Amino acid sequence: MEGDLQAAVGESLRAHRLEAGLSQEAFAELIGVHRTYMGGVERGERNLTLRSLERIAERMGVDPRSLLEPGKARRTAAG
Repeated sequence: MEGDLQAAVGESLRAHRLEAGLSQEAFAELIGVHRTYMGGVERGERNLTLRSLERIAERMGVDPRSLLEPGKARRTAAG
């Protein structure tokens, strides 16, 4: 259970990035973080603050709550 939410956020961010056709580096630049930090977030190794999550979601143009569910971007795209 510990770290599940962190992993879910990472998976959601990766799904959004892939759906947008962006490299990890381009995605990191878009949201204003370093690519190595983004990699850690996607792997569930980095612990985001709620404010960081809100800022990332704002730059992505998505509801921050949508990032808390793994695979959300894929489910939304699929219908």
